[in-house]
Amino acid sequence: MRSSLTNVITRYYIMRTMKQRLEPLSDSDADASFRALAKALAGLERLDEVAAFLRDLCTPAEIEAMADRWRVVPLLLQGLPYREIHERTLVSVTTIGRVARTLEFGAGGYAAAVKRQYPRLAASP
Repeated sequence: MRSSLTNVITRYYIMRTMKQRLEPLSDSDADASFRALAKALAGLERLDEVAAFLRDLCTPAEIEAMADRWRVVPLLLQGLPYREIHERTLVSVTTIGRVARTLEFGAGGYAAAVKRQYPRLAASP
């Protein structure tokens, strides 16, 4: 019973505090905004500039979520089982699975970043 109550309270709190648009952006406006963000990131040259931009742009929870996803990428590429990755990183098995699917079926962003940061892993089959 207590767990159910906690879930109801959590959902109420999250739903009341999350920013929601009154009207969603059109697909073209959303794409333009996304491309402008990508261009801003691509325009930064130094690690400290990117770090400062991410800290200004994202909440600590968003940064943690992105860092968790990136942290499991090399472990997945090394072929470690999800449970072992979870035990090493404390990242949820669900998140690890999502990252694995994105590595395989995503837009190629992870692959491009891996090629630059972990060239040996990018070269492995």
